[in-house]
Amino acid sequence: MWLAALINTIVVALSVLIHYEFLYRATTLLPNLNVKYRFKIVLVVFIALIAHVVEIWLFALAYFLMIQNEAWGLIQGNFDGSLMDSLYFSFTNFTTLGFGDIEPFGAIRFLVGMEALVGFVLITWSASFLYYEMQRYWDAK
Repeated sequence: MWLAALINTIVVALSVLIHYEFLYRATTLLPNLNVKYRFKIVLVVFIALIAHVVEIWLFALAYFLMIQNEAWGLIQGNFDGSLMDSLYFSFTNFTTLGFGDIEPFGAIRFLVGMEALVGFVLITWSASFLYYEMQRYWDAK
């Protein structure tokens, strides 16, 4: 149980740090770009999307590695244990769409639940960051 909590903490912390770094880099990059404000906003959207995909891959890799040992639990349903199925499962959890066709069992459920919470928080963080950047650049027409 303690090891599962440690793995969850590490994956969540890495996700938050990755997101922070992507958004921080965006704030340092944008003022130095000599392009129209609307292209800066589009660039921020792409940076945020890339950050989310990297974070989703991190959770997918954790799922893929954890299911190699049945002591961590298992994922059943329309799931063959491949990295791509782990990625699909991670995308559905991170975006809080749910997992109607795939279901986790055992200790891995805690990471699944944490991913939904982390995804919700990080997507909200991206949305508020984009709103802030839009206010800053759209007012500077």
